[in-house]
Amino acid sequence: MKALIIVDIQYDFLEDGRLEVSGGNEVIPVINALQTDFELIVATQDWHPHNHKSFAAEHPGKNEFDVIDLNGLQQVLWPVHCVQGTQGAEFHKDLKMNSIEAIFRKGMDREIDSYSGFYDNGKRKNTGLYGYLKDRNVSEVFVAGLAADFCVYFTANDAIDLGFKTTIIEEASKPIDAENWEKLKDAFFENGGNII
Repeated sequence: MKALIIVDIQYDFLEDGRLEVSGGNEVIPVINALQTDFELIVATQDWHPHNHKSFAAEHPGKNEFDVIDLNGLQQVLWPVHCVQGTQGAEFHKDLKMNSIEAIFRKGMDREIDSYSGFYDNGKRKNTGLYGYLKDRNVSEVFVAGLAADFCVYFTANDAIDLGFKTTIIEEASKPIDAENWEKLKDAFFENGGNII
């Protein structure tokens, strides 16, 4: 069976959000239209505590988008975003939710960020998404959402590593950094992924 993984269609990543992905709102109607093609649809949701250490605000003297070492991992310092229980962390009202069977929250551990829908960035804890897909006999996944060069990319790479045939749907994804995304696409192909 094939599954669609919808990544982080949340207000803080969309127009006027705290970590806006340029053109992000354009993916919503595309993702809504895609849903009719899949038997199984799941979603991920960035769900940070208010004092998450990936936030620049937690590091006096540091600026947003600086890169630091956080508990042994390279960490981009982000604007405060997708804080649990806030409007910014909610799914956009235009995203069709009725066919989404399960939502996997990530980034809840204050000490480590989590781009992938499968694991935190150090692969120290998993979200349960892998087990859910395996229990449903999923062999192929299609990944869409925000941002292409972070959470979509990391989710898709982990899917490959976990044995799923994996495709990123480019029209249903937008990057933060378009130039970097072009390089990541090459790496994704080399890792055995597909982009349509």
